[in-house]
Amino acid sequence: MIDTPNLVDQHCHGVLRTELGLGTFEAQLGAHLGGHPGGPAARPAPGTTFFDTQTGFAVRRWCPPLLGLEPHCPPARYLARRRELGAAEAGRRLLRASGISTYLVDTGLPGDLTRPAELGAAGAAEAHEIVRLEPLAARVADTSGTVEAFLAELAEAVHGAAADAVAFSSTSGVRGGPAALPVPPGPGEVRGAAGRWLASRAAGGRLTDPVLLRHLLWIAVTTGRPLQLHTEDPAALDGFAAATAGLGADLVLLHRYPHHRAAAHLTGLHPHVYADLGPVLAHTGARAAAVLAEVLERAPFGKLLFSSGAQGLPELHVVAAGTFRSALTRVLGEWVMDGAWSRTDAQRVAAMIATDNAKRVYGLGGSR
Repeated sequence: MIDTPNLVDQHCHGVLRTELGLGTFEAQLGAHLGGHPGGPAARPAPGTTFFDTQTGFAVRRWCPPLLGLEPHCPPARYLARRRELGAAEAGRRLLRASGISTYLVDTGLPGDLTRPAELGAAGAAEAHEIVRLEPLAARVADTSGTVEAFLAELAEAVHGAAADAVAFSSTSGVRGGPAALPVPPGPGEVRGAAGRWLASRAAGGRLTDPVLLRHLLWIAVTTGRPLQLHTEDPAALDGFAAATAGLGADLVLLHRYPHHRAAAHLTGLHPHVYADLGPVLAHTGARAAAVLAEVLERAPFGKLLFSSGAQGLPELHVVAAGTFRSALTRVLGEWVMDGAWSRTDAQRVAAMIATDNAKRVYGLGGSR
C-alpha cells in the first residue's frame, strides 16, 4: 500500500457560495468538462446529463459518503441532501475530507466564487493566490488614460502583484497562441497593440491581441514567479519554453487530455518546465491509472504536480484528490509488487508529486 500525504492543490479556483439546483450543478460540471478557459462549455447528448461522464460517475463515487449517503446514490438524492445541509456546510464537509492541505487559487474567473482566504477557511487549509494576467491587464486598462500610462502601469501592476502572489496564470498558450512565439515583441509593436486594445475597451473588447498578450507574458517572466499556462497542445510551447530557460521563472503546463504525453515530454526537455496532473486524471475517471502510467513513462518524477483544476463545485476537489490517490496507489503499488520499484522509492515519488514538487516550485514553507 502506497500512502499519499496531504495534497498541495497547485491550481484551482474558488467555489460557489450559493445553493445549487440540478441545472446549476450540471452547468458547473459542464464548465469543468469544457474546452479552454473562456471557451464554450461541453454539452451532453440529448436525453443524458453531465452525470453521465467519468467525472459525473466519480462525483457519485467519492462525494455521497461525505454527506452521509451511500456511494453511487442517484444525483437527485445527492443534491437534495446537499440542499438540506446548505451550501456552506456541504462545502466544509467536502473540502475538509479531500485531504488537501494547501490551495493555490487562480482568482481570474468571473462569478461569485470564494476568494483564497475563504476557501482556505472552509477547507481548514492554507491558501495562496495565483494572479491571472489577462484580467489584471483589463483592470489597468480601465484606469489608464494613455498608451504610455497603460504600459507603465501594466509593468508596475504585474511586478506589484508578484510581491504577494505565488504565481501567475495565463490562457495565452491555448491553441498555441502568442505564447508559442519565442521572442518578446518590439516596443513599437507593443505601443500599437496597446493603442488598438484601449480603443476597443469602450465596446468591452477582451484582450486577444497576440502582441499584447506576448508582451504580458514576458513581463511576468521577468518577475521570477512561476507562470502557469493553459494549453491544449503543449508541443506548441516548445519555442517559448526554450527562450525562457535560465531566466528564473518556472513554466507549469496546465495541459488537457489527450495531450498529456506531449506535456510529459516537454518536462524532460526543459529544466524549468513542469506538468500539471489533476484535471487530466479527474476527467478520465476509472481510466486514471492508465493515463497516469503513461505520464510517468516520459516525465521526470520531480516535474509532476497534483492539482484539482476545480472551479465552482467543492465536489471537484474531492473527485480530483480521490482519483489521484487511487490512481497513484494502483500504479506504484503494482510496480512495487512486480519488484520493479522498492516500496521506499514508490513512497518517495508519491510524496514528490502530491506535495514536495509544488512546495519547491512555489516556495511554500521556504522550500524555493
